[in-house]
Amino acid sequence: METSHVLALASALFNGTAAVLMLIARGRIRRGDREGHRRGMLAAFGASCVFLGFYLTRIVLFGDHHFTGTGAVRVAYLILLASHVLAAMAVVPLVLRALYLGMRDRFEQHRLWARVAYPVWLYVSVTGVIVYAMLYHWPV
Repeated sequence: METSHVLALASALFNGTAAVLMLIARGRIRRGDREGHRRGMLAAFGASCVFLGFYLTRIVLFGDHHFTGTGAVRVAYLILLASHVLAAMAVVPLVLRALYLGMRDRFEQHRLWARVAYPVWLYVSVTGVIVYAMLYHWPV
């Protein structure tokens, strides 16, 4: 497997890991486990940071990887990619603010920011894995 593909796979794995950790952390807070929620969200943030490192390394070293599909599949891919990129740009300040407020025990404000940040962050993580799968494994 080429190095660029290994880096892309690593990015997808850490994106998927972040999504799973977010889901677990959300379950923890719903059960009243604030500490479990904190640990889970910090782990998800860490996974997202590692994803970003792999992603940026791949882009710097190898550039973009272009989608080879055509027709309706290409249109669907481009729509998904556009929504993913726009949400990814928006999620950074949202997550950083929610994380800051949570770490400062400002829970009322944290909840308000997290209600917006969480679904956007989850969407970005999940669609990142889908974009990877479409780029590297579909069409076969």
